[in-house]
Amino acid sequence: MCEHHEHTCGHGEHSDCGTGNTNFILVRALIALVLFAVGFKLQWLFIAGYLIAGGDVLFTAVKNIIKGRIFDENFLMSAATAGALCIGEYPEAVMVMILYQIGEYFQHRAVEKSRRSISELMDIRPDYANLDGRRVSPQEIKVGDIITVKPGEKIPLDGIIIEGSSTVDTSALTGEAIPKSAGCGDNVMSGCVNLSGVLKIRVTKEYGESTVAKILELVEHASSKKTKTENFITKFAGYYTPVVVLLALVIAFIPPLFWSGNWIVRALTFLVISCPCALVISVPLGFFAGIGGASQNGILIKGSNYLELLAKPDTVVFDKTGTLTKGTFKVQEIHSQEPELLKLAAYAESASSHPIAAAIREAYGKEIPEQNNITEISGQGIKAYIEGKEVLAGNTKLVKTEPVEAAGTVVYIAIDGKYSGYIVIADEIKQSSPAAVKELKDAGIKTVMLTGDSTAAARKVQQKLCLDEAYAELLPEDKVAKLEEIIGQSKGTVIFVGDGINDAPVLTRADAGIAMGGLGSDAAIEAADIVIMDDNPQKVLAAVKIARKTMLIVKQNITFAISVKIIFLLLGSIGLMTMWGAVFADVGVALLAVLNSLRTLKKINYC
Repeated sequence: MCEHHEHTCGHGEHSDCGTGNTNFILVRALIALVLFAVGFKLQWLFIAGYLIAGGDVLFTAVKNIIKGRIFDENFLMSAATAGALCIGEYPEAVMVMILYQIGEYFQHRAVEKSRRSISELMDIRPDYANLDGRRVSPQEIKVGDIITVKPGEKIPLDGIIIEGSSTVDTSALTGEAIPKSAGCGDNVMSGCVNLSGVLKIRVTKEYGESTVAKILELVEHASSKKTKTENFITKFAGYYTPVVVLLALVIAFIPPLFWSGNWIVRALTFLVISCPCALVISVPLGFFAGIGGASQNGILIKGSNYLELLAKPDTVVFDKTGTLTKGTFKVQEIHSQEPELLKLAAYAESASSHPIAAAIREAYGKEIPEQNNITEISGQGIKAYIEGKEVLAGNTKLVKTEPVEAAGTVVYIAIDGKYSGYIVIADEIKQSSPAAVKELKDAGIKTVMLTGDSTAAARKVQQKLCLDEAYAELLPEDKVAKLEEIIGQSKGTVIFVGDGINDAPVLTRADAGIAMGGLGSDAAIEAADIVIMDDNPQKVLAAVKIARKTMLIVKQNITFAISVKIIFLLLGSIGLMTMWGAVFADVGVALLAVLNSLRTLKKINYC
């Protein structure tokens, strides 16, 4: 569990942590164990067992010495065990290497398990797309092409369903086990699995810009950014190793000048105890497992440094539209002096593609005959003749009346020149938003909302969600300025959660930026540090919980490893520790720390 395996476990240039390599470690340890047992009859077999179990450690130590990297964990292991052989402690030397390899086996298994939770996302990579009755590479598909996805196939590219209906398994992206229904007009994401009906999908993004491509890119770079804790451990090991080598030399040669005793054995025991494997391996593994645990919950974290930031939040700042709300307009209120006001308004808006017009038609809910006598008045609204009546639908410039204060967009209606009422259209709050805000506040985290929407609309959302603060009518640059102000007043990390293109500057400026990945814009996802794949704001607290648990486990590992090392080093230096105890202080502590790190992989309940 030393440096040479850091370069074969995803922490360096070459990744070689596959199942084959793990099994080879176990086979090598078992062969060495057999030779160890027979060695009590044929002593030369101890040497064979030692070379089989520890050959890679010896080779790496020599290679690193040639490169000028002398004082590393491999050097400590090699020097201590070679010295034990020289003084005739054959069983101890061999057993150190055997237990070391067994520890390596469990560490590799641990790394595989933590990587598997992330690498399972690689299974979402589509192998092909069905275009015009033939299978082609997803990279060949262009925007606007119509592809067919059969039951059991992965959806290869993002698009809109134009024909068919089905249930879709989104678990690989969102962590949600319950399949979702999808039909004509619905957007679907690449990487999901079509479970039942045949779907025809019009492609809206090329493969390189698709959801699956973006996710795979995030996964591949997830462990590339180190935390302050990891950097500290790396520097610590760099100073620690030469110091303990010097102390071992002092123990070996200075005390014999004044006292009798086997000081060479004590020095060699001291070297074995001193190996900092538990710290060097378990700390990066803890963060890596934390990223894996987050991915199981549909949360993609772009680097372990963001886990450290997420663990100490003071304030969570939300965007409104598409983050706390659904980003879709609904008719919220109808104030009418005319029984057919909604019908006439829907008829008047029948030719418009504006989301507000669509919301009015949806609220009416009935089929609308084709209307020919409709005129759009720029910047004011619609003028139409419906069933012999003149209908005006628009703002107060078009409909001469006093404005009303409402939490949303107001469409005023006049019929035959007489003011007849108004319709309020507003964004709908997500079902999970109230719980998300409450849970954050219960966890002692301040909640703030920044929005470009009207003050009335912002106030209504703030009241419904019980947000601590809300700021409205903000341009993108105003959001950044307000966030700077919040950061200046904060005692901890400030997290911003958003989804739109205009949120990208604020996501970048925040200590940790979280983007809603389902409906979020590419710019927001690119700028964010964390991506929530199903747009559920409750997962903000889930990310914080995972980060806090990860940091707690990392601190436990550091405290445990250093405490045991200090106690055992003191005992070893005064001759109260055998080589067997030294093995526990090295391999045993590292193994326990590795197993502790894996607790971050457990899927948490965020609801």
